[in-house]
This record gives sequence, C-alpha cells and structure tokens, in this order.
Amino acid sequence: MAKPTKLNVFTTSEPRKESPMDKITRAVTQITDGETEKREIKTARLRKARLEMEADETDKVVLPKTKAAHKKPPLKATK
Repeated sequence: MAKPTKLNVFTTSEPRKESPMDKITRAVTQITDGETEKREIKTARLRKARLEMEADETDKVVLPKTKAAHKKPPLKATK
C-alpha cells in the first residue's frame, strides 16, 4: 500500500458527472419549490384580502336582536 502524502491525500479529483437520477431530483425540486412559492404568495394575498374585508365589517355596528317574548301561534280548535 502506498504511503499517503500531503499531495495525494488532499487533492481533489474531477467532479463526478451528474447522473440521470440527480437530474430528475434537481428538476423535481425546482418544480416543487416554484409551486410552493406560488402557493405562499396566493395565501398571503388571500389572507390580506380577508383581513381587509373583516376590518370593513367591524366598522359597521350591528345591534344585537332584542329578546322579545315569542308569540305562540293560536291553538287550533279541538272537536
């Protein structure tokens, strides 16, 4: 066995070629990252619109209904 030296221990070899599986993995990661980013942008836009709509609704004062006595319907005549 050859004795390791500073020259052959820390040298870098040629970078390995990208395998087909690596290419597919990289493509899938790019696609899912793009979809995630679009979804997060859409969610933020919808959340902002909902909060603005709720803020407009709170400006309107809604009075609670009074608890008036419920009138019972008249009883039917029995034979």
